[in-house]
Amino acid sequence: MNTPLATNDPKPLWKRIHWGVWCLFGIAMGLLIVDHWTHVLGVLPYLVLLACPLMHVFMHGKHGHSHHGDETKRSQ
Repeated sequence: MNTPLATNDPKPLWKRIHWGVWCLFGIAMGLLIVDHWTHVLGVLPYLVLLACPLMHVFMHGKHGHSHHGDETKRSQ
């Protein structure tokens, strides 16, 4: 039975850079929101209004409202 040996290989450099970029992005977004809080609050009603049609498009798309193939279901 061959068992792999446990090694303490460090993560590849690109994975560490990847996490570092995401952390910096999160910090930058946090500072941007804190510094421009009044602008964020001013845009909030428009984001709610934009969410309504997006929810209808993406959430109601798979409810079986398609009329293709209805004749084959009725004949069975």
